[in-house]
Amino acid sequence: MIRLNYRDSRPIYEQVMDGLRQLIINGVLPENSKLPSVRELAVSLAINPNTIQRAYRGLEAEGYIISVPGKGSFVSRENDAARARRTELEEKLKELMRELRNLGVSEEELQDMLKGDC
Repeated sequence: MIRLNYRDSRPIYEQVMDGLRQLIINGVLPENSKLPSVRELAVSLAINPNTIQRAYRGLEAEGYIISVPGKGSFVSRENDAARARRTELEEKLKELMRELRNLGVSEEELQDMLKGDC
Protein backbone atom coordinates (compact mmCIF):
# COMPACT_ATOMS: atom_id res chain seq x y z
CA MET A 1 0.00 0.00 0.00
CA ILE A 2 2.28 2.80 1.24
CA ARG A 3 6.05 2.60 1.37
CA LEU A 4 8.08 4.79 3.64
CA ASN A 5 11.67 5.75 2.97
CA TYR A 6 13.44 6.73 6.16
CA ARG A 7 16.33 8.16 4.12
CA ASP A 8 13.98 10.55 2.34
CA SER A 9 14.40 14.15 3.48
CA ARG A 10 10.62 14.65 3.55
CA PRO A 11 8.78 14.13 6.84
CA ILE A 12 6.99 10.80 7.28
CA TYR A 13 3.54 12.41 7.31
CA GLU A 14 4.24 13.92 3.85
CA GLN A 15 5.29 10.50 2.55
CA VAL A 16 2.04 9.03 3.91
CA MET A 17 0.08 11.85 2.27
CA ASP A 18 1.86 11.28 -1.05
CA GLY A 19 1.23 7.54 -0.87
CA LEU A 20 -2.47 7.94 -0.14
CA ARG A 21 -2.80 10.72 -2.72
CA GLN A 22 -1.36 8.41 -5.40
CA LEU A 23 -3.68 5.57 -4.38
CA ILE A 24 -6.65 7.92 -4.68
CA ILE A 25 -5.59 9.46 -8.01
CA ASN A 26 -4.83 6.04 -9.53
CA GLY A 27 -8.22 4.70 -8.44
CA VAL A 28 -6.83 2.08 -6.06
CA LEU A 29 -8.88 3.81 -3.37
CA PRO A 30 -12.13 4.61 -5.21
CA GLU A 31 -14.55 7.39 -4.43
CA ASN A 32 -16.40 6.97 -1.11
CA SER A 33 -14.15 4.10 0.03
CA LYS A 34 -13.30 4.03 3.72
CA LEU A 35 -9.68 4.60 4.67
CA PRO A 36 -8.07 2.50 7.38
CA SER A 37 -8.48 3.96 10.83
CA VAL A 38 -5.63 6.07 12.14
CA ARG A 39 -4.70 3.30 14.56
CA GLU A 40 -4.86 0.53 11.91
CA LEU A 41 -2.65 2.41 9.48
CA ALA A 42 -0.21 3.43 12.21
CA VAL A 43 0.17 -0.21 13.28
CA SER A 44 0.58 -1.46 9.70
CA LEU A 45 3.27 1.16 8.97
CA ALA A 46 4.81 0.90 12.45
CA ILE A 47 4.64 4.65 13.05
CA ASN A 48 3.03 6.98 15.56
CA PRO A 49 -0.76 7.47 15.17
CA ASN A 50 -0.24 11.25 15.43
CA THR A 51 1.72 11.07 12.17
CA ILE A 52 -1.21 9.39 10.43
CA GLN A 53 -3.65 11.89 11.93
CA ARG A 54 -1.53 14.75 10.58
CA ALA A 55 -1.48 13.16 7.11
CA TYR A 56 -5.26 12.65 7.17
CA ARG A 57 -5.81 16.28 8.21
CA GLY A 58 -3.58 17.44 5.35
CA LEU A 59 -5.42 15.29 2.81
CA GLU A 60 -8.74 16.57 4.10
CA ALA A 61 -7.54 20.17 3.73
CA GLU A 62 -6.53 19.39 0.14
CA GLY A 63 -9.95 17.88 -0.62
CA TYR A 64 -8.84 14.28 -1.14
CA ILE A 65 -10.67 12.84 1.84
CA ILE A 66 -13.52 13.73 4.14
CA SER A 67 -13.79 12.80 7.80
CA VAL A 68 -17.09 11.86 9.37
CA PRO A 69 -17.01 11.99 13.16
CA GLY A 70 -17.65 8.55 14.61
CA LYS A 71 -17.53 6.89 11.17
CA GLY A 72 -13.98 7.44 9.89
CA SER A 73 -12.32 8.96 6.86
CA PHE A 74 -13.49 8.42 3.29
CA VAL A 75 -12.18 9.23 -0.17
CA SER A 76 -13.99 12.31 -1.41
CA ARG A 77 -15.69 12.55 -4.76
CA GLU A 78 -13.22 12.09 -7.59
CA ASN A 79 -13.84 15.57 -8.99
CA ASP A 80 -12.85 17.19 -5.72
CA ALA A 81 -9.58 15.26 -5.49
CA ALA A 82 -8.65 15.91 -9.11
CA ARG A 83 -9.49 19.60 -8.79
CA ALA A 84 -7.43 19.88 -5.61
CA ARG A 85 -4.45 18.14 -7.21
CA ARG A 86 -4.67 20.32 -10.32
CA THR A 87 -4.70 23.49 -8.20
CA GLU A 88 -1.70 22.25 -6.25
CA LEU A 89 0.26 21.43 -9.42
CA GLU A 90 -0.64 24.76 -11.04
CA GLU A 91 0.75 26.59 -8.00
CA LYS A 92 3.97 24.58 -8.18
CA LEU A 93 4.26 25.31 -11.90
CA LYS A 94 3.78 29.05 -11.35
CA GLU A 95 6.44 29.01 -8.68
CA LEU A 96 8.87 27.15 -10.94
CA MET A 97 8.21 29.51 -13.84
CA ARG A 98 8.84 32.57 -11.64
CA GLU A 99 12.10 31.07 -10.48
CA LEU A 100 13.17 30.23 -14.04
CA ARG A 101 12.36 33.79 -15.16
CA ASN A 102 14.46 35.13 -12.28
CA LEU A 103 17.32 32.95 -13.51
CA GLY A 104 17.12 34.57 -16.93
CA VAL A 105 15.21 31.94 -18.90
CA SER A 106 13.45 33.62 -21.84
CA GLU A 107 9.72 33.37 -22.57
CA GLU A 108 10.53 31.40 -25.72
CA GLU A 109 12.56 28.87 -23.71
CA LEU A 110 9.70 28.57 -21.20
CA GLN A 111 7.22 27.95 -24.01
CA ASP A 112 9.51 25.26 -25.45
CA MET A 113 9.71 23.62 -22.03
CA LEU A 114 5.93 23.61 -21.71
CA LYS A 115 5.57 22.09 -25.19
CA GLY A 116 8.19 19.45 -24.33
CA ASP A 117 10.59 20.69 -27.00
CA CYS A 118 13.51 21.18 -24.64
